Amino acid sequence: MRYVALLRGIAPSNPNMRNEKLRGVLEGLGFGNVASVISSGNLIFDADDGADPAELEELIEAAWPKELGFESTTIIRSREDLERLIAADPFAGRTDDRTSRLNVTFLKHEPEGDVPLPHRADDGTYEAFALADRAVFSAVDSTARRTPDLMRWLERTFGKAITTRTWKTVNRIAGRMDG
Repeated sequence: MRYVALLRGIAPSNPNMRNEKLRGVLEGLGFGNVASVISSGNLIFDADDGADPAELEELIEAAWPKELGFESTTIIRSREDLERLIAADPFAGRTDDRTSRLNVTFLKHEPEGDVPLPHRADDGTYEAFALADRAVFSAVDSTARRTPDLMRWLERTFGKAITTRTWKTVNRIAGRMDG
């Protein structure tokens, strides 16, 4: 079965966070067909059918400090999870262009309680508008004069066991999972 490990806080400028080292850790754990998609902690791999994603997350997260000396929240999604997410078309009618960037924030755990969505920044720099399958969908105004504080709001609302990817990157990952 094909999975992607989405890592939080990967800085490719750190020699221990480069793709070849990240792939090496997963290969050392016995996963097959390991590949990376761009340099921000997206690792595609094969694992046994019926593998428990939570157990995979635990195993991989434990390996980062032992093997490479850093900690990183690791969120696992299957190829089917990403295909279902893309087919749902959560950004219907929204564009990802020079003025607006579409994001998906993956949550490690189901949120507790009511989620205050939609949520729009007071200054209009971002809007988080939907939640489905442990993923929050948002749009950021790329023309804003100040940096939107979407990430701060996401962490306050959902905790730090999250990681964000652009919609274009999610589609790119899904496309590579087919190969």
